[in-house]
Amino acid sequence: MLATHRLDALLIAHPPNVRYLCGFTGSAGAVLISESKSVFFTDGRYKEQASLEVQGSRIIVARKSPLAAAAEWLVRNAKKLGVKTLGIEAEHLSVAERSRLAKALPAGLRLREAPPLAEQARMIKDAEEIEQLRAAVLLGANLFDVILKAIHPGVKETEVAAELEYAARRAGADGMSFDTIVVSGARSALPHGRASEAAIPPNGFVVCDFGVILAGYRSDMTRTVHVGQPSQDMRRVYEAVRDAQQAALEMVKAGVSVGEVDRSARNVLIHKGLGKHFTHSTGHGVGLEIHEAPRLAAGQKDVLQAGMVITIEPGAYIPGVGGVRIEDMVVVTDNGCQILTPTAKELITI
Repeated sequence: MLATHRLDALLIAHPPNVRYLCGFTGSAGAVLISESKSVFFTDGRYKEQASLEVQGSRIIVARKSPLAAAAEWLVRNAKKLGVKTLGIEAEHLSVAERSRLAKALPAGLRLREAPPLAEQARMIKDAEEIEQLRAAVLLGANLFDVILKAIHPGVKETEVAAELEYAARRAGADGMSFDTIVVSGARSALPHGRASEAAIPPNGFVVCDFGVILAGYRSDMTRTVHVGQPSQDMRRVYEAVRDAQQAALEMVKAGVSVGEVDRSARNVLIHKGLGKHFTHSTGHGVGLEIHEAPRLAAGQKDVLQAGMVITIEPGAYIPGVGGVRIEDMVVVTDNGCQILTPTAKELITI
């Protein structure tokens, strides 16, 4: 594979990619891969952890940073291995790191920006990964009742988020997938608003977007509830978003472009007069990171493949009024998709 991209070796240091390639879960590690060898570098803090976790790679524990240790190792071994062109993760290396790496490498060894080979491999989940994701989704979904019990007029958004996160830890989560989103009333029109000190109003939507980490894999779900009795207009907004999500779910299957899935959800909201209020993509991949390839958005060319795990999450956000988002995680199959998120999607009023 490396030769196809005119590379003699590839240096990987982005932690999720390192974990995917060799199993190491620490924060300081790098993997150097050539056609014939795989070498893992870390520092003394992770000596024991590396011996327990790293698979398929020779382990080198150094007193330098993993990137510096890899460069030093190449000074001694590049000629013997025939490494003249080294691929790097341009998306994940800072300018300073790249400069230091280039200076430390042996003369004549060229750096080249490699395509996202690890990320491309991670797009397709194997059976074990899907089961890990399924377990994370179920743990997260089981916490929805905690949110419903915590939401009341006058309660701070941060208090709801705190109850959820405490329950997640008690249930066995390693942590939260991202900063929990609990936005209420007019603030629910903020697609990525975070839980604030604002009190939940006596009438309005509450958007709850959250996920948990379990064995390194992440879940992601959104449900929107309404405090007080919703008006007919608010019900119509909710039902439009639910219909848009259903249209996108029905479009998902191997061989369909991500742009088609996005368009199917967007067209429903346009037809309902809410197109201008859908301001983000329809979904994204999920795995060891909360946002992975592919991105389900207009203009994207990726084609869905069986084994991808993606979100489907259209929304409508009306400034000064409120917003709705409904999100499930699904596994792409040859003939459609398997919805992992078990939580019902009827509008709940509190």
